[in-house]
Amino acid sequence: MTPSARLSAAIDLLAAMEATPQRPADALANAFFRERRYIGGGDRRAISARVWRVLRHWRRLHWWIGRVGGQVTPRTLVLAMMALEPGNHENPRELFTGGRYAPLGLIGHESALYDHLHGQAMVHADMPRAVRLEVPDWLLPRLERTFGDGLESELAAMDGEATLDLRVNLLKSDRATARAALDGDGILAEETTLSPWGLRVAGRQPVTSSMAFRNGLIEIQDEGSQLVVAAVGARPGMRVLDYCAGAAGKTLGMAMTMENRGHIVACDVSEPRLEGAVRRLRRAGVHNAERHLLVAGDRWARRRAGSFDRVLVDAPCTGTGTWRRNPDARLRLREQDLLELTAKQAGIIDRAATLVRPGGRMVYATCSVLREENGDQIAAFLARNPAFSLVAPDAVQDDLPPGLSTDGQVSLTPRQHHTDGFFAAIMQRDS
Repeated sequence: MTPSARLSAAIDLLAAMEATPQRPADALANAFFRERRYIGGGDRRAISARVWRVLRHWRRLHWWIGRVGGQVTPRTLVLAMMALEPGNHENPRELFTGGRYAPLGLIGHESALYDHLHGQAMVHADMPRAVRLEVPDWLLPRLERTFGDGLESELAAMDGEATLDLRVNLLKSDRATARAALDGDGILAEETTLSPWGLRVAGRQPVTSSMAFRNGLIEIQDEGSQLVVAAVGARPGMRVLDYCAGAAGKTLGMAMTMENRGHIVACDVSEPRLEGAVRRLRRAGVHNAERHLLVAGDRWARRRAGSFDRVLVDAPCTGTGTWRRNPDARLRLREQDLLELTAKQAGIIDRAATLVRPGGRMVYATCSVLREENGDQIAAFLARNPAFSLVAPDAVQDDLPPGLSTDGQVSLTPRQHHTDGFFAAIMQRDS
């Protein structure tokens, strides 16, 4: 594709996102490219990169366009990004030509917008703090409570590019072998520093088309998510429950640490998500897992009360820790969403707790950085459930790196750990 054609496709993708603002951007992008299979991999990456840069600067771009009296459209968002992005030397008048596959030529107010913004810095002293930091106004005080004086540096890291992390499947391989297999496909990977099973790939590489992926030697999984698996400490012969399993990413990791011995159950309220796990389990060579759909009135949990050695509660959450991957998520998040999620989390963790045997452990995890969903949720649970207590750091399983847990709780952020934002609390049922 020509640069003009890539630009036109990026504008079209932004228009599709504007038309369905409640749908996640990555899902829209996947559908957009599926309908345009003629767009090659390199072009897809270039188009997506431009769109994601706009999403990461959404509030700032709107502020600038409003400041000069412009109208916000997919075209003006792209123009503003071209004008304000440091080091960008594109000339829009050479790209907006109206030629074949190119965007229509610039009209008067669009040219004026670009000329006014060109050479300006993205961040302006007059910007409200929430706009400058790219967060909803209502969420800023909650983030300040979480990060304190480190807020701006933490949010700057959350505004950056996400890493591409892989978990080596020890049921089929080891890190050295998997790394060599990726290298054979031209994909260079380095060992992660925190996860004992992780590899990190530079840039956006076609990992899913590699032989290592197709043969089940690796799974795509953020290093932080791998550390949640490490916190569970599932071992051979145990009975393990993944209570909010989704498509079973962490189920796969726990089956690996169990060496395919013992029994693991992946539960979820979504049948499509559980169905999506089947191929992943098969590719990974997992034989000790079963799936169970949770439905209203289900007696399954009652019959298995107090029977699991390990229970993982990977709770539904705001996903604030994944903003590097999903910058559009912050635009859709409402205060009411947080209130509803914290109530749902409390109910889920109470129900899951009944399934832990005396002496067993429950790990509560989120991909959120908000205290309301993390430390506050655990403090409230422990007050309601005196039979549970946080596991001291020296009692945490060896898979978790030393010093990462504080009083049985792990908090990961992109700035401090170069992972997505994750939280995990490790609790033991004492009686």
